[in-house]
Amino acid sequence: MTLPATIRAARPDDLPRLLPLFRHLDATDEAAPEPDAARDAFARLLRMEGATVFVAELPGPPPVLAATCTLVVVPNITHGARSHALIENVATLADHRQQGLGSAVLHAAVTAAQAQGCYKVVLTTGSKRESTLRFYDRAGFQRGTRTAFQIRWE
Repeated sequence: MTLPATIRAARPDDLPRLLPLFRHLDATDEAAPEPDAARDAFARLLRMEGATVFVAELPGPPPVLAATCTLVVVPNITHGARSHALIENVATLADHRQQGLGSAVLHAAVTAAQAQGCYKVVLTTGSKRESTLRFYDRAGFQRGTRTAFQIRWE
């Protein structure tokens, strides 16, 4: 990692610095949420048992949230009642890529899932960019082990 960063769980007051990160998600054309909706969703997410939003914070002034991912640990009845985890919303500011920040937040999420006894971590991406897919390969995720399906409402 080129720059000194603190990897930590997001706090409620991080939302204004976190929202710009989501504009850097690959393969997204989603509109930004209304401020009240974003604030309510973020508050619910931070209160949710098993959910953690990890951030890579660079020193300021002002401090910059340069990378993020969200981990959700899901209780499970199979696999010896061991939980599994989902990682979503992996994003790094474009001008801070290739510095290890995205890898650092992913590593923090995977480590947290393992510490909580999860038997697997699932990460899906909508990106078709080979550079993004190689990033997940290097982070230890394996392609082609499952087939994902989704239903979306626009």
